[in-house]
Amino acid sequence: MGRYTGPSCRLCRRAGQCLFLKGDRSLSDKCGIRRRDYPPGQHGARRSKESEYGKQLREKQQMRQTYGLREKQFRNLFEKAERMRGVTGENLLVLLERRLDSIVYRLGFSATRAEARLLVSHGHFRVNGRKTTIPSSLVRPGDVVELRERSRKIPKINENLDAAPRRGFPSWVVLDRPNYRGEVKTLPMREEMTTPAFEERLIVELYSK
Repeated sequence: MGRYTGPSCRLCRRAGQCLFLKGDRSLSDKCGIRRRDYPPGQHGARRSKESEYGKQLREKQQMRQTYGLREKQFRNLFEKAERMRGVTGENLLVLLERRLDSIVYRLGFSATRAEARLLVSHGHFRVNGRKTTIPSSLVRPGDVVELRERSRKIPKINENLDAAPRRGFPSWVVLDRPNYRGEVKTLPMREEMTTPAFEERLIVELYSK
């Protein structure tokens, strides 16, 4: 299955909450879920009772679409989280947040994760001084993510950095704005990963069948 290319607001309305897929628009009154708080489609306003399997599937789709992963990528990451020590659901969230495109987004270089993926794949970033073009690369605590010299004059990136404080920064990353670099301080804690609100337990139950 290919990557979803339809309207982003449709995904938010299907999930029943904002997935922050449209940058600053997601924080404004123009957000689709705020204007039409019901599922998309002809009969969207008539909410039907959802089965347990339906809830699990919706939660999985919601998390997968938030981070912009295909089904196979998401399943592989889940299996990796399952092999790690600790709680599988929390491990999965940590792995998703450790992806390079997610770190670029969290540092404010991009307005969305989709934009972050594009910037990484086009070679705009270096990790610990090395050029990296793989958005799925996992970043470790202590790693430094830096925008390359030639990319620092791109207007869109500078606009994103100027607007980033309004969105806020998680505690596990720190941005050095004048030098266009950021550092991953620690692994994220579950209580810090609250937006959007996920019930990772349902995803574990779905894949455990």
